[in-house]
Amino acid sequence: MTDTRAQLTAKDFTSNQEPKWCPGCGDFAVLQQLKNAMADLGLKTEEVVVVSGIGCSSRLPYYVATYGVHGIHGRALAMASGLKTARPELSVWVGTGDGDALSIGGNHYIHTVRRNLDLNVILFNNEIYGLTKGQYSPTSKVGLRTVTSPNGVVDHPINTVALTLGAGGTFVARVMDRDGKFMREIFKRAAEHRGTSVVEIYQNCPIFNDGAFDAFSDKDRKADTTLYLEQGNPLVFGNEGQKGIRLDGFTPVIVDLSDTTISKDDLWIHDEKDFIKANILSRFFDDPDTSATFLPRPFGIFYVEDRITYEDALTAQIEKTQENGEGTLEELLRGTSTWTIN
Repeated sequence: MTDTRAQLTAKDFTSNQEPKWCPGCGDFAVLQQLKNAMADLGLKTEEVVVVSGIGCSSRLPYYVATYGVHGIHGRALAMASGLKTARPELSVWVGTGDGDALSIGGNHYIHTVRRNLDLNVILFNNEIYGLTKGQYSPTSKVGLRTVTSPNGVVDHPINTVALTLGAGGTFVARVMDRDGKFMREIFKRAAEHRGTSVVEIYQNCPIFNDGAFDAFSDKDRKADTTLYLEQGNPLVFGNEGQKGIRLDGFTPVIVDLSDTTISKDDLWIHDEKDFIKANILSRFFDDPDTSATFLPRPFGIFYVEDRITYEDALTAQIEKTQENGEGTLEELLRGTSTWTIN
């Protein structure tokens, strides 16, 4: 039967709960663009489930008028995996944070990514534990002074994109909370991907880690510190697009396009399907304020791969087993070995 209901708007995805985040928090922008993307995708509220763990970002299910599960710390992906396996027809979104996903939930994160369930993971990264009042997180910068690192963080931070690629991610992207329209389009691309899509969001915490991403959002610096990835286009940045990146073997090199001996045809062309280059891009991770060899931080889609999802593979296996009359519970319990006891 054809569904004749009118397409929903972002307002239809707005719950009756008032968002309880601090004034100026980047979470507000993420919430709005998520609702916009859901409407653009033509989703129905009853087709969507938002799952979360613990943290400021994990309040997300309350603020979206869909089904939702607010779970326990670090277990959002485990719950979402079970849900998607049992109900593969649903559109499942996971709201999680750098602490929730990459610290206590780190093991679940790696295995969810490698299994490639058809989940949409929105990873809010503010480089701090905000809900519990400012402890340093797995992504906090070295030297950051917090209540749990009064003399400065000494841990090396997790590179989310590199970790996701290393775990076998099939859709990996990064956005900034202030880039609303860009974020909306990336969310839509993530939802259209068949497999686990991970969108890392640089999200400002104005209370406990304000300005963590100023180097990439400040209007006077942004052009020289950020690189927007566009499929099929050369890697160009700078106020006037006067800087480019080309590869010298496997080494990225910044070039000046005002040099008449260099043209855009000489530059690195972005290809979302190129795993090797995606890994090189993931290592554009130096701090612009401390690195003498800083490369601009990439935003956009790093990598996309078409690979069977876990739930499809599991369903196919079950159907094949049933067709062949194999793998009954009785056979499983009986096993393949027997012993005679005198």
